[in-house]
Amino acid sequence: MSDSARITPRTPDESSERRLIEIRREAKSTGKVAAEGVRPGGAPFPMASPETGYYGIPLLKEPSWTWEIPLYFFVGGAAGAAAVVGAVANYTGAERKLVRDARWIAAAGSVISPALLISDLGRPARFLNMLRVFKPQSAMSMGVWTLVGFSAATSAAAFAQFLTDRFGDSFPVRVIEQAGQAASLLFGLPFSNYTGVLIGATAIPAWNENAGDLPIHFGMSGLSAAVGMLELMGNNKSRALQALGLGAALFECWAGLRIETRHSPGLEPLKHGGSGSL
Repeated sequence: MSDSARITPRTPDESSERRLIEIRREAKSTGKVAAEGVRPGGAPFPMASPETGYYGIPLLKEPSWTWEIPLYFFVGGAAGAAAVVGAVANYTGAERKLVRDARWIAAAGSVISPALLISDLGRPARFLNMLRVFKPQSAMSMGVWTLVGFSAATSAAAFAQFLTDRFGDSFPVRVIEQAGQAASLLFGLPFSNYTGVLIGATAIPAWNENAGDLPIHFGMSGLSAAVGMLELMGNNKSRALQALGLGAALFECWAGLRIETRHSPGLEPLKHGGSGSL
């Protein structure tokens, strides 16, 4: 390129800086600049926004969940809450039928939950590979290990319950029962609400903006499901169980009212459309 064809850079001064500010304001308000100047191919470029995305492509990728994950949320929440209810009921001397039914609900959930998770992952090897790592800072890693501990604990408690019902009480069975029950209580609470922590850590605005509320929301939903199952199994005369169900329902109403009264673009999917109806 010859010297005559070269563009001599201009030294910035007050007028050029003022013009640059005007150009920036125009670009921000209209999405383009009408003034003459150097225009790259394809200009003016569209501005990315939550409404239009970027070149027609959404800014956020939709979750690729199948039916197993919502069912996993329900089953896992109910099973974890049932384990806690059963353990507390046994420690406080509640009816044996309530304790027995809660243990069987927890044990059934501990079998169904990993089956649903493995089905969603596609191959059992993917689930096993998750057990190769223990990362306390990862909600996914802690959730998988919580599931493993919960499954082992509830299975032990249910097995001891079966032996007691079939052959009567004995010291070895009692040891298994107490150990399984204590571990069920330990793992049941985090298992019922860790999924709330998990989805709250994503970039989906409707979830991320409620990250602080989702764990207890999932826990209360699981408690409502567990109480409903126990009452359908004939434990509908327990005042403590009824109080738990009523308390969980009141919390759900409060959480829904809180979402409705908050104004944020990220919460719109919870108020309108199909997701809002759900």
